Amino acid sequence: MAGYYPPVGFHFKVEFTGLDKNDNDTRFQAVTGLAVEYETETVKEGGENRFEHTLPVRTKYPDLTLKRGMLHLDSKIFEWCMKAFQDREFKLSDVIITLLNEEHEPIRTWNIVGAWPKKWTITELNAENSSVVVESLDLRYQYFTIS
Repeated sequence: MAGYYPPVGFHFKVEFTGLDKNDNDTRFQAVTGLAVEYETETVKEGGENRFEHTLPVRTKYPDLTLKRGMLHLDSKIFEWCMKAFQDREFKLSDVIITLLNEEHEPIRTWNIVGAWPKKWTITELNAENSSVVVESLDLRYQYFTIS
């Protein structure tokens, strides 16, 4: 693999299945929470006092956090969130996060299954700063697969 360089983390897109397509809704500045770990259970063996056995029980996934500059109200993702928070209409959506190469071809894809909005926030509104308003969306989901 001579000449191979690890991919850059800033060229990616995010797509929500089951929501109307909107080009702005694929653009995020940050995605965090792509992780998986085992919950464990400790078992003490009778007569063995030097150590405890730690056994894997089930996998758990942290919340997925998506960040972007706040969009106008025509965002389909924003509508989906507000239906959940205001009208209590929970529609699960799969989320596809694709890391792209310099030719905009997929390098790796994370398929997030059964996502729903858990939290929506915006950054502080402060008259002393000239920063962009960033919205953060925390999603709870069942699991993800990688392809």
